Amino acid sequence: MSGKLIVFEGVEGCGKTTQMQLCCQWLESLGISVVVTREPGGTELGLDLRRLLLEKSEDKPVAAVTELLLYAADRAQHVEQELKPNLAAGKYILCDRYIDSTIAYQGYGRGLNMSLIEQLNYIATAGLTSDLTIWLDVDVEVGLSRKRGDAAGLDRIEQEAIAFHRRVQQGYSQLAATHTSRIVPVDGSLNKETVHSLIQKIVRQHLQM
Repeated sequence: MSGKLIVFEGVEGCGKTTQMQLCCQWLESLGISVVVTREPGGTELGLDLRRLLLEKSEDKPVAAVTELLLYAADRAQHVEQELKPNLAAGKYILCDRYIDSTIAYQGYGRGLNMSLIEQLNYIATAGLTSDLTIWLDVDVEVGLSRKRGDAAGLDRIEQEAIAFHRRVQQGYSQLAATHTSRIVPVDGSLNKETVHSLIQKIVRQHLQM
């Protein structure tokens, strides 16, 4: 595969959407063909799964294992339909969340078995990993306060208790410490121009541009 997979990760409100847009504009200005996608929801099937996963239901909560399996199904379809073909075509893919989200949210956040998560991630991806994962590291309270200012309101995951989000943040911290060659932390509390500049440098260094 001649393309590159760049994943953006982080807790709610970390600034992934903004930084992906800026990164896309920058790469396209260099003449690089870019695909912007997300998990869940990067395919037609994924959009239906995203609705099931993120819509709030007071009387019929989604079980933790069900949630895990739905994310895995979304990822399997995404990899086969979008990621592999676009990488083979030599495109740069900017993906909002990937396997580390499942480890952080369902593993650390929900407390599900890590071995099970690793198995499902491998099955869903057929071993496809990112060339670079950018972790936008922001304080949980700061990120959630940003989301609360969104007129669209909070989805099911964003409405989880603060303790859940702190466990997720702990998960990302542990992942970044473990996978230093793949995951690069960026201080997401800085202004967006500074964060974008840092991301440019990271992408150039890691992808030898």
